Amino acid sequence: MATAKNAFSTPLNDKDPYIYQVGFGNGFASEAIPNVLPVGQNTPQKNKYGLYAEGINGTSFVAPRHENQRTWLYRMRPSVSHNGFNDAPENSFLESNFSPLNPKVHVSATQQAWHPLDIPSEKVDFVQVHVYLANTSMGNKAFVNSDGDMLILPQQGRLDIQTELGKLMVRPGELVVIQKGLKFKITLPDGPSRGYIQEIYGSRYELPELGPLGANGLANVRDFEHPVASFDIDQSDWEIVYKVSGKLFVCTQDHTPFDVVAWHGNYVPYKYAMEKFIGVGSITKDHIDPSIFCVLTAKSKTPGIPLADFLIFSPRWDVANGTFRPPYFHRNTASELMGLIYGVYEGRSDSFKPGSISYETGFCPHGVSWEEYKKASEMELVPMRVHEGTLAFMFESSMPFGITEFAMKSEKRHEHEPGMWNDLRNNFIANIEQVNQDLKAAGLPEIKP
Repeated sequence: MATAKNAFSTPLNDKDPYIYQVGFGNGFASEAIPNVLPVGQNTPQKNKYGLYAEGINGTSFVAPRHENQRTWLYRMRPSVSHNGFNDAPENSFLESNFSPLNPKVHVSATQQAWHPLDIPSEKVDFVQVHVYLANTSMGNKAFVNSDGDMLILPQQGRLDIQTELGKLMVRPGELVVIQKGLKFKITLPDGPSRGYIQEIYGSRYELPELGPLGANGLANVRDFEHPVASFDIDQSDWEIVYKVSGKLFVCTQDHTPFDVVAWHGNYVPYKYAMEKFIGVGSITKDHIDPSIFCVLTAKSKTPGIPLADFLIFSPRWDVANGTFRPPYFHRNTASELMGLIYGVYEGRSDSFKPGSISYETGFCPHGVSWEEYKKASEMELVPMRVHEGTLAFMFESSMPFGITEFAMKSEKRHEHEPGMWNDLRNNFIANIEQVNQDLKAAGLPEIKP
């Protein structure tokens, strides 16, 4: 194995052995051996050391320049060097194809939740089941998602991810995005791992606009980390699993897919440490909409309406005066799926532990319990820290989420207890005497309850 050394890294801990290039949407260049990249062209008649030039396009050839994503790889064997495709033995992904014709996909108007799923007792790697649960490294197996980009959030255990463009070590508290079409494998350095994945189709993750915030804030460009070139020399047998329209196919080959000696381009996986997020909020009164917690967004085909947003809720100050500080009661056009990486998230009817999931479809009403409402209505409003030691997140989408048969029948599923709101009494009726006094003073007729 050889890895480039001339790169910059911004580590928060000592459990990441790799180095990275930083930025977002940049055009990068990386060489594991100096002077391998061709100068002034992409496909010379002969590449250094007899390497093959292979291009990968993440967008159409004619996409506008600011949207165009592509990378050139210089590798020992091109990706066409394999023994053909067959159906893969694991095809649980098919159950999740969201279509009215698929009887194994459900919808729900009721708020649903799932307790953390148990780590399987049998050996299962990252691609064998359509949930993020794994206890076995992938070995000589790689995965390619031909359907969409994946945003992966470890909740338990680090992921040692080897991609064609280099390696990333991703811990709980970090996210990683692997774009469609890129080969990768996952090793589990800490043993069994569990987490969350958001997969998007027909769009790309990008940074949200900052608007009046100006040039800085939220997730800063320099905090996104991309791998550097790294290659193996390995002539053993490998399996490459492809996901195509939700179905898995497998091909075999007699060489590693991780043989890229150098590359350049802007179609590159990346990771981000969510502790680096620069939070903003109201410093006078009232709430600012939760879009201020957006780390990444993906556009839909309708201008101004995101296909998907990724938001986080992490330690911050709450200083708003004369304000009901918890999340206000609301109905939102977006479908929301919430999870917890670590810590405690209060104000819920269930035991919302790290690894849990909570889901509500668009316009499903939600808000805090009576106990939280009463406490927040009567508390002394002093500057205070909230979500200390906690990292929660939300996947939002303008589209409805389908619920798989596996999820609907899981013993971990439970519906939110609507009784948590039973004590939200009618305070207006309780204060009818004061109401009528005020009406009388204003020369208006009284109300009879």
